[in-house]
Amino acid sequence: MSESIVLTKLRLVEGVWHGSLKHHGREADWKPNIEVTHLDFPVDGVVVEEDRVDETWRVSVPIPSDRIADGVQTFVIRDRREDMLLGSFSIVAGDALSQDIRAEMSLLRAELDMLKKAFRRHCVETANN
Repeated sequence: MSESIVLTKLRLVEGVWHGSLKHHGREADWKPNIEVTHLDFPVDGVVVEEDRVDETWRVSVPIPSDRIADGVQTFVIRDRREDMLLGSFSIVAGDALSQDIRAEMSLLRAELDMLKKAFRRHCVETANN
């Protein structure tokens, strides 16, 4: 994620995710070109409006009811113009899911730490050759 473009979640209310997009050091004519996807399919109805007072862009993403299901549903937010991932948000549903998610997250964190260590070791080894 670029340090010059920051997407901040404001709230999720009445089925609409709201965020604020700030482009530090932006050109006067810069405009975001936001795309939101769920399972690689675009989400319709995304609204991006400039807030001239805060010098930000307000992003509203309506969550279609047909995209809500048991499990974790992740929505990915990216800027097509900058070709970059800006962020994501997830909706979790289901009764027994909460304990499973916590256990899975612990496992994923442990595996990610292992991969980071292996990658760093690989970089050091290849740099010395």
